[in-house]
Amino acid sequence: MKKVWRDVLMFSAIAVIIPLIVLLLVRFTPKPPITEMEYARETLSLAGKNKADTYSKKLYNTAKSYYDSAMMNWEKENKRFLYFRDYGKVVMFAELSAKKATEAGENSISSTSNLKIKLKEKIEHLNDLIGHINELFTTYPLTSEIRNRISKGKMLLSEAEVAYGKGQYLQANRKTIDAEYLLTDSYENASANLKDYFKSFSVWKKWVDKTLNESKKNHDYSIIIDKFSRKCIIYFNGARKYEFEAELGRNWVGDKRIRGDKATPEGMYKITKKFEGSKTKYYKALLLDYPNDEDKEKFKYEIEHGSLPASAKIGGLMEIHGNGGKGIDWTEGCIALTDKEMDVVFKIVNVGTAVTIIGSMVDLKDVVDK
Repeated sequence: MKKVWRDVLMFSAIAVIIPLIVLLLVRFTPKPPITEMEYARETLSLAGKNKADTYSKKLYNTAKSYYDSAMMNWEKENKRFLYFRDYGKVVMFAELSAKKATEAGENSISSTSNLKIKLKEKIEHLNDLIGHINELFTTYPLTSEIRNRISKGKMLLSEAEVAYGKGQYLQANRKTIDAEYLLTDSYENASANLKDYFKSFSVWKKWVDKTLNESKKNHDYSIIIDKFSRKCIIYFNGARKYEFEAELGRNWVGDKRIRGDKATPEGMYKITKKFEGSKTKYYKALLLDYPNDEDKEKFKYEIEHGSLPASAKIGGLMEIHGNGGKGIDWTEGCIALTDKEMDVVFKIVNVGTAVTIIGSMVDLKDVVDK
């Protein structure tokens, strides 16, 4: 009977101890960091969708590095005996990865938003600059180098706008920076040249005032050629009567210095002859007294002081003539009007009519602020 009770007690103890041992084994078995790793992976994925690998690269790479460290430690612990595993480092790296990935994502969103705003402002500014360049320098004879740089700047800005529209803000930013450099540098160089040209404005103004006063005094016609605005303006009795578009020599900026320089001269001249029919190849023409005495004196001075070679020849045969309307500066230095406009001018002017050719009737400040 005692033996029976002993067996019962033994089996009862085993029945209690075994589940207890199993419970303890389960209770103290290291728990794999599945939740932590999944969370770290999800935050990395979200950061990637927010383009953190592009706009917050340093933080994103740090998060990725922490995640890789977590995976490496997890693999290392899984090689150890079950009850000797310690996932503390795995959890630590996973949490660090999730934290940095979150920061990277938020920083990327902020950076993208800021870059987008700044890019929009810069693109608008450069488009305004292009408008200003077009207004001032479309017909201004810039050097081919500056003209090419402006064209390249416009092309890069156009490409930047396309990239911006596609959300490729870093690419758009790079192209905008390059466009800004080319356009700004070209504008500054062209503006310096224009400013230097307008230093003669006070002289131009005196010529115009004298010409219009004589027109008013003599009750006669006079012609003002405004090279910068490309205008041929006819006055009668000192009052503006007609205004036509004018086409000039290809290198019209500045005064004419030598024969063949394709520059339109500046000064106060008179019509010396009128040609039409077979006497001119330009429909109708008004010959000017260029070079006048002042032009000859300037030419002689430059030869004597070495600013022109001794072999240089002074120009001549400057006319206001027809065959214009081409929309470009194409003459050898003359002023071209359309044939219809030449009919008007040819009819009302005479030999001796004043023709004053200037750079501009408007000061540079007013030209720029226009």
